[in-house]
Amino acid sequence: MQSYTIGQAARLLGVSPDTARRWADAGRVATHRDESGRRVIDGKSLAAFSMEIAQSGGDDDASYTSARNAFPGIVTGIRLGDIAAQVTIQAGPHRLVSLLTREAVEELGLEVGMQATARVKSTSVHIDRT
Repeated sequence: MQSYTIGQAARLLGVSPDTARRWADAGRVATHRDESGRRVIDGKSLAAFSMEIAQSGGDDDASYTSARNAFPGIVTGIRLGDIAAQVTIQAGPHRLVSLLTREAVEELGLEVGMQATARVKSTSVHIDRT
């Protein structure tokens, strides 16, 4: 069974290593020591914990949507054309680029440096084993 270090688990959960460490210290997710003495979380425990986090929470102010993949981040670029626009969001290690109308960008009041969430909904999702 694959195990993950606290740092790897943090990246997969989208939190800081300090947050993942606090969760482990509080007993929210079980850890054990590997042969090198590092604290690790087994894959099944991490998968269950990630589902628990996803099901337990969210903002009360969160919008209701059928798009399940949300990437909160910061707007790093906006290119406006006469009709279309390109918006780039950096969400942790993920760079997302969206093409939308110029009108939508203006209505949302998007500017470089502000927080925004990219939501992705697709009928075809590919999974690569890493």
